[in-house]
Amino acid sequence: MRGGFWPLRDLPAALWLVAVVVVAAVHPFVAVPGWLLIHLLLLGAVTHSIVVWSNHFAETLLHAPTGPGERRRQSWRLVLLNGGALLVVVGVPSQVWGLTLTGACLVAAAVGWHGASLVHRLRRALPSRFRPLVRYYVAAAACLPVGAGLGATLARGLADPLHDRVALAHVAVNVLGWMGLTVVGTLVTLWPTMLRTRMAEGAERAAYRALPLLLGAVAVAAAGALAGLALLAAAGVLGYLGGLALVGRAFVATARAKPPTSYPTWSVLAAAAWLAATLIVLVVAVAAAPSWAAVGTRLDALAVPLAAGFGAQVLLGALSYLIPVVLGGGPAAVRAANAEFERAGALRITLVNGGLLLCVLPVPSLVRVLCSVLVLVGLAGFLPLAFRGMRASRRAKADPPPRPRGDRSGPDPRATGRARGGPAVGLAALVLAVTAGVAADPAALVARTATATAPGTGETTRVAVQAVGMRFVPSRIEVPAGNRLVIDLTNTDDRQVHDLVLDTGQASGRLSPGGSATVDAGVVGGAVSGWCSIVGHRQMGMVLDIAVTGSPAARPDPGAAGAARPVTAAGDLDFLAEPGPGFTAHDPALPPLPSGTVHRRTFTVRELDREVAPGVSQRLWTFDGAAPGPTLHGRVGDTFEITLVNGGSIGHSIDFHAGSLAPDQPMRTIAPGESLVYRFTATHAGAWMYHCSSMPMSAHIANGMFGAVVIDPPGLPTVDRSYVLVQSELYLGPQHGTVDVDGLRAERPDAVVFNGYANQYDHRPLTARVGERVRIWVLDAGPDRATAFHVVGGQFDTVYAEGGYRLRPDTGDGGSQALALGPSQGGFVELSFPEAGHYPFVSHSMVDAERGAHGIVAVTG
Repeated sequence: MRGGFWPLRDLPAALWLVAVVVVAAVHPFVAVPGWLLIHLLLLGAVTHSIVVWSNHFAETLLHAPTGPGERRRQSWRLVLLNGGALLVVVGVPSQVWGLTLTGACLVAAAVGWHGASLVHRLRRALPSRFRPLVRYYVAAAACLPVGAGLGATLARGLADPLHDRVALAHVAVNVLGWMGLTVVGTLVTLWPTMLRTRMAEGAERAAYRALPLLLGAVAVAAAGALAGLALLAAAGVLGYLGGLALVGRAFVATARAKPPTSYPTWSVLAAAAWLAATLIVLVVAVAAAPSWAAVGTRLDALAVPLAAGFGAQVLLGALSYLIPVVLGGGPAAVRAANAEFERAGALRITLVNGGLLLCVLPVPSLVRVLCSVLVLVGLAGFLPLAFRGMRASRRAKADPPPRPRGDRSGPDPRATGRARGGPAVGLAALVLAVTAGVAADPAALVARTATATAPGTGETTRVAVQAVGMRFVPSRIEVPAGNRLVIDLTNTDDRQVHDLVLDTGQASGRLSPGGSATVDAGVVGGAVSGWCSIVGHRQMGMVLDIAVTGSPAARPDPGAAGAARPVTAAGDLDFLAEPGPGFTAHDPALPPLPSGTVHRRTFTVRELDREVAPGVSQRLWTFDGAAPGPTLHGRVGDTFEITLVNGGSIGHSIDFHAGSLAPDQPMRTIAPGESLVYRFTATHAGAWMYHCSSMPMSAHIANGMFGAVVIDPPGLPTVDRSYVLVQSELYLGPQHGTVDVDGLRAERPDAVVFNGYANQYDHRPLTARVGERVRIWVLDAGPDRATAFHVVGGQFDTVYAEGGYRLRPDTGDGGSQALALGPSQGGFVELSFPEAGHYPFVSHSMVDAERGAHGIVAVTG
């Protein structure tokens, strides 16, 4: 590649790969880690490399070097591409669809521009032998904008089964179209070059004939998926396999003539094998799936083989060959770089492919984790070796060693020899991982074996199950040992989203009201547990027991006494810790009264990662991105018209205590993507709560779905400062997880907080001046704990609770020390501060004050 070091061209792929390694290392603390890893690799590293290298190969095949103007345009394309990819990988985990959509548009624009540039050069180029191969790159570039649009649609949120259909189309267009066509078109010439042999007879002609078949197959597979025609989608994937077979004959013939001996060639060969094997499995999975939910589940299982087995290995194999070549510097420099890229090549190939094979087999989860680590090590080894290879090339250029007779700048034979023990070491590491995983969790192997090895009777038990009212009906199924069990699940609930997950791994996918799915549990040889995985539904009793008759096999009840409680973020709580330097406290100031008597607002439900204490983050469900949600302020007689938009992934609702009306319609649960209008008139004054009323209500409130409505009593005097404090409890799930429903049901809060964050006003105090009149509105959002609001060093001369004054300055010399409120109750207190200082405010239930319900009013003279 010409032009020397070019940061926009040469650095992003490496940075994306580093990001893959970092996210893999910290994945328990990252939102949607599986999605993120796949897209950092495929959307980031692979897509950038495709744009760069297809541009380079087009230039070579067309014998048309680009000038400075094209280089500038290429730089802008790469800026758009990587900027867009960055927005996507930030937008999806944070659930900011605007970012995701903008990123997808930038990626589509960059690749579309890249394709138009290729078409322009193709038309201007003189006829040549390999000129038609550039059409592969043009066809691939036409696919990605479509795939980006499908991906943005998925990120917006779709109900099953449409989500699973769009996901399959997304994979067909992006993996088979954008990636697959580029790889096939490139390997026609690159594969024999890597093997240092002649191209097989007729290879380019087979490639020309295969392109229409491959591109048509992508279109058929995507169209079949979008139309809900599973057999048509499977036929499209099968047609794609036919196109690969047409090209693959020359690929195999070349490998037979000159077998692979180096890491790059083995890596590319393994990638091709994973692609073919995965597509064969996909054809069967789609054609035989009883429902689109089953297609989605099987597609999820194939994501890792496609991404790591095919995408990562073809990228790293090609780069391991191309980087030494483009670094140049003569045979000595190429040989030195090759020797570094070849280090531990056989070991890396064994770890990656053996580990992936074990990961796709029905092994215990701990074995899968250990094998995944070995796969990551095998792939991540490329990064330090790439650095070493570039350094070795630079040194060889500065001080070239004598060139051995007959040298052709291939891999160092001595390096290859040192790698001969690599497969044995790799296999030993894999055996050790399996042994350690089984030894650490033998029960998992026994449980899988009981079902997987049960002798089949050849009979099928088919049961219809309804999901309704937080129950499965029936909630218990009896199956003769060895029978195949098929569950026809229907969500007959009129408002709630439900699903069914079995502890053997099968799942229905999420079902909107009225939706149905078929769950094939396979041959049943032991007791199986099932549940609804929507947060809180399992704890409310939405479980399914599958019992085996004629067999004593039984699984331990995961909810039985003595079962380990899931790991939560409670251990990370440090109530004395300082928030980070970028911390911004929830604004406690009461919003000013709006003009007019009709107030219209839109509340959008958003699921976001938010810090709730220093170093502790939770996946909160929120109204408009904050917990508590926006504070509404009005007068008696004002009308509020609130449009609720459900941008979450499950059903939600809203209930305003400040209005009196029949709850049937305005408080109904709405599915993701739906909206409703809630209109009420404030007929009474007070500090009123609003919250999500979807079941389980306690979980929805505890996970952030609450807020305050302040309706001023008539004639309320003006004060110098007004604040709003909403007390609530935190029942911490795992880091970046949702509420711990078990802790909630046991009434074991991990923290009690004002305005959603532990002790936040210790670090960002409320402010006042000596002698000022200060009004503090307090709402106890619960869901379970009462409060006794108290200001240390202060006395209240005005107390207002639940719609009436308990104390006023003109009623005598009495005072108050605390405002007592139960869950969902509210009121306000007023006081003046006699001198400058720091006045703590707390819930005088002291155990709560010591676990986060604490703040400070900083008073100046």
